[in-house]
Amino acid sequence: MSNDDNPRGPALNRAFDEIRFGGSRTLNLRALQPTAMQASAMAEQWMRAKQMEGVDEGLIITGRGNQSVDGYSPVRESIVKLLPSLRRRNVIATFAEHTPGSFVVTFAAVRALFEAPKRRREVTPPVAKAAPTALAALEPETQLIMRELAAAMLASLGVMAPTTAMVEDEMCRQFAQLSVGLPATDEREAVLQQAALRALEEFEVG
Repeated sequence: MSNDDNPRGPALNRAFDEIRFGGSRTLNLRALQPTAMQASAMAEQWMRAKQMEGVDEGLIITGRGNQSVDGYSPVRESIVKLLPSLRRRNVIATFAEHTPGSFVVTFAAVRALFEAPKRRREVTPPVAKAAPTALAALEPETQLIMRELAAAMLASLGVMAPTTAMVEDEMCRQFAQLSVGLPATDEREAVLQQAALRALEEFEVG
């Protein structure tokens, strides 16, 4: 007898999901009951944050729309549209339907954020370039990490002796990319440091 036929199947599946993902790697949109637009924004912010944390995979629960008119779930459809876009923008590496009402995503490496989108037809909003002086508000240790990360990225592109201006431009570009996934709390700079260090390690390993 399959889990679908077993009356205990759904509960058993939830138990396995709880063990595999836990609360910290699960976004339960079904319980939050957002609008489709809110769900898309919440899911993108959540996935970007998990990527910054170095999480390997996560579970997004949308529900199947069983309680809605015609069994249609606007929230589920908004996530179906969002996932390919985030994959092209190197936030997630893969996604797959886990159940009719949930998806499993694996997160891309942080360094992948600095690479070009996988498909040119993906329209990426322009990133506002911060002035180098704006980074002066960061702690000296954070600035040093960002400078090392910028140098590593330029080196990966074959620029072995970059000018100061080139490094500062790359620092600003990376800061803009990373800051999108930072939490709106007092821990933002600490998370930024961790994400930048993780990206730097990925460059060294790669």
